[in-house]
Amino acid sequence: MITRKLAFGGLFIALATVLPVMFHVVGLGKVFLPMHIPVLLAGFFCGPVVGMLVGMVSPLLSAFLTGMPPLTPPVAQMMVFELALYGLLTGLLYEKLHLGGYVSLIGAMVGGRVAYGILGYLVLPLFGFEKVPLWAPLLGAIGQSLPGVIIQLVGVPLVLSLSKRDWRVLFPEKRSLTPGGLHHG
Repeated sequence: MITRKLAFGGLFIALATVLPVMFHVVGLGKVFLPMHIPVLLAGFFCGPVVGMLVGMVSPLLSAFLTGMPPLTPPVAQMMVFELALYGLLTGLLYEKLHLGGYVSLIGAMVGGRVAYGILGYLVLPLFGFEKVPLWAPLLGAIGQSLPGVIIQLVGVPLVLSLSKRDWRVLFPEKRSLTPGGLHHG
């Protein structure tokens, strides 16, 4: 089971690296937040540990391969913590606490954004940048990133719902997806 979760984790890392490229070409990465979706899905499908690892690896891999998110200012480094929390919290809230998909999703999104705000407040001045108010990332989610937040709130639960219907397309053997992650049915 852990091998399957790690394999899916690798798939989600690949998606989190490739998907943003399409949006950054037209300058809409900050609007649609394409890296966030695979990380949130990794938490739901692979559990908290693999979800957290996907969130940690994806922004750095993307930064080294594509230059986005930037390493200076330390956006990629701050996203490591934000996205790691996305993956960890979706997995914990959904798999361990058995909360619903929306509650887990919203809890992870808020937790990750709060962590990003705290890091921006503490870290950016160390690099000579203006201190960011703690509430700025939450305000950004309401303002500039609202389309991406809406896509997450609609798209992630839709994928979860569809995944519970029939996985035979992906798995020729009898397998199912449960809140606990992938396993043989």
